[in-house]
Amino acid sequence: QVQLVESGGGLVQAGGSLRLSCAASESIFSIDSMNWYRQAPGKQRYLVATITNAGNTNYANSVKERFTISRDNAKNTVYLQMNSLKPDDTGVYYCTAYKAYTNYWGQGTQVTVSS
Repeated sequence: QVQLVESGGGLVQAGGSLRLSCAASESIFSIDSMNWYRQAPGKQRYLVATITNAGNTNYANSVKERFTISRDNAKNTVYLQMNSLKPDDTGVYYCTAYKAYTNYWGQGTQVTVSS
C-alpha cells in the first residue's frame, strides 16, 4: 500500500503562487502515475494534473499554462507548482498514486485563494 503525505497548502491572494508537495512511502519509479485532484466545496473531486513514471504530463484545461506538475525521484516526491492563482482554484488538493489498478489517496491539503 502506498502512503502519501501532502503539504504546502494555505491562504493566498488571487494572482499569487503556491507549491504543493506529495511525499510517497516508496519509490515513485514503481508507480504508474502520480496525480493531483482538487475538490471544491460542494463539488466532486476533479483531476487537475498527472505525471506518469515516464515523465509525461497532462493538465486540466482550467489550469494549463498556470500549473506545473513535476517529480523528484530521489526524494520520492511530486510537486504541483501553482501560479496566477484564482479564487476558483480554492479547494482541498489531494495527491494520488496509481499503481497496479489501485488509486491510493493522501489526506489532502487545503488551498484557499482570496479575491
